[in-house]
Amino acid sequence: MTSFGSSPLLSAWRALLALAVVFVMLATTGWTAVQRQRGPGEPLKVTLDAWERGRIGARELPSPDAPPKVLAAFFARLSAAQQDRLATGYPLVVGNLNGIPATLRYRANRLALMRAAKAEERRTHDVRLSSDGRAQALSRMQSYEAMLGDGRQILAFDPSGRGRAAEVFGDLDHAQRVSVVIPGVDTNMITFEKERNWYTAPVGMAESLYAAEQAAGPGTRTAVIAWADYTAPAGLGMDALIGKLAEAGAVRLGAFTASLPGDSRVSLFCHSYGSVVCGVAAHQLPARVSDVVVAGSPGMRARNAGQLHTDARVWAMRDRDDWIQDVPYLVVGGLGHGADPMGRGFGARVVSAAGAIGHTGYFKPGTESLRNFAAIGVGAYTSVSCADNGTACRTGLPAAG
Repeated sequence: MTSFGSSPLLSAWRALLALAVVFVMLATTGWTAVQRQRGPGEPLKVTLDAWERGRIGARELPSPDAPPKVLAAFFARLSAAQQDRLATGYPLVVGNLNGIPATLRYRANRLALMRAAKAEERRTHDVRLSSDGRAQALSRMQSYEAMLGDGRQILAFDPSGRGRAAEVFGDLDHAQRVSVVIPGVDTNMITFEKERNWYTAPVGMAESLYAAEQAAGPGTRTAVIAWADYTAPAGLGMDALIGKLAEAGAVRLGAFTASLPGDSRVSLFCHSYGSVVCGVAAHQLPARVSDVVVAGSPGMRARNAGQLHTDARVWAMRDRDDWIQDVPYLVVGGLGHGADPMGRGFGARVVSAAGAIGHTGYFKPGTESLRNFAAIGVGAYTSVSCADNGTACRTGLPAAG
């Protein structure tokens, strides 16, 4: 019989067992898992295939994967009528192109949402679907109809699979500072916004932050984006324990932040698994990203802030009642997301989350967590409150960013 004694192998097995036990406990208590949502197929892929064969006048259409500057230059050479023709003919493509005018993307995504809502309405009557399938179609239809509300600015929309989306609050084209909210587990088209617990869903988080930033910096032109434009883990499972989806999301986040219009400063507000995405993306973020803020983080897939390889300031907060603190902060065999960003040795600027309750309360109005988000978002660093009621988190920061 092999004796492990106090070998590193035994320590690794103990850590792995602890990780498994804690996540099983959270599956039955703190972490609410949802049924995996299945979407209507891959409508974006169908539209992309048509786009590749399309033309506008004598011009071939550019690759959707072309750099944002190339796409911006192509659309700048088109007339308004030609732009509208492409938005009408290929709304799912145009609505998701980084680098082109935001207002054109808003129009394209409105058309895409209208078509998607009609498709889901037909699915609600499709006898080939199960009752659960028809109920999910109804939920998606209602979500799309809500996103078609007056004044809403949908910057990205893809109904394929569980769905992805992004929404803008404020004037993105003229903003001096842009804040991007990156949500975590169980983010999909149905949970993009919620009637109940409004501030726990991406739209509510971003709307709350936008209002708080207007109060914190009334003289600063701000915009806030609810960025749910990546595939998040569905409930508690292997996807939530490893970094595969975070790696794919990080590529999308890097491309998105690099394509934002103007020369605004950008702050990322990364919640839960969203902080894993931000950690993986950190080294590829453009220089305009000045701050990365994580809340309720299970780790950023790094041992310390230096390993993120970013010049952006790294901030961390966690409510004392947040169950995420019970997750082992380690990596064993690819499971887990690394060191605790709240830890003394990690090197983040640790700020107060007073008033937030539990894992999803960070964006609720009246909380110190939201006030700190807003202060960072508008660059009012001297008004940020540190977790220890001291000044350590503000050391070396300018009065205005």
